[in-house]
Amino acid sequence: MPNGNEPRKHTIPVLVENKFGVLSRVAGLFSARGYNIESLSVGETLDPSVSRMTLVVRGDEFVIEQATKQLHKLIDVIKVTDLTDESHVERELVLIRVNAEPSNRAEILRTADIFRARVVDVTPVSFVLEATGDEGKLEALIELLRPMGIQELVRTGKVVIARGPKTRVRRVEAPRKPRVADDPRVVGFAD
Repeated sequence: MPNGNEPRKHTIPVLVENKFGVLSRVAGLFSARGYNIESLSVGETLDPSVSRMTLVVRGDEFVIEQATKQLHKLIDVIKVTDLTDESHVERELVLIRVNAEPSNRAEILRTADIFRARVVDVTPVSFVLEATGDEGKLEALIELLRPMGIQELVRTGKVVIARGPKTRVRRVEAPRKPRVADDPRVVGFAD
């Protein structure tokens, strides 16, 4: 178990208001303090007015604590958590264009099958594979495909979700039509 003084990767989900400039302010907070964001994924939640950022940042416990305190101070930030030591599910997506010479095609397809990767594009000279999983799984797939000739590789950032009922489930309801009786300017209206 790390003692807290050793720099290590921390996975920090941040709920933010879905407004322009929020991503820039969060990234600026880290860069201004000399912290490198190793991975960043952003997307809308069930509530379209809220986005979830997943940051992967390397640092010791003190650095991460300072960064999360600074995040809490940003106006558009709703909630910050550090799931590094919590039970969670994490995934990344990778797209890999690999040379598909006739002598390697069967081996590429076997390797893809083992890692549950899908072939999403085929040309006479290449395959594009799509794979999802944790960082270790994707690294292993890349290493096995490297000798066959990787032409291009694209990875998303890590996305995470806590295991179990960590948060209250909130249902998104259809917007309700305003009634005349709800208008504070209307007095004495009977339904």
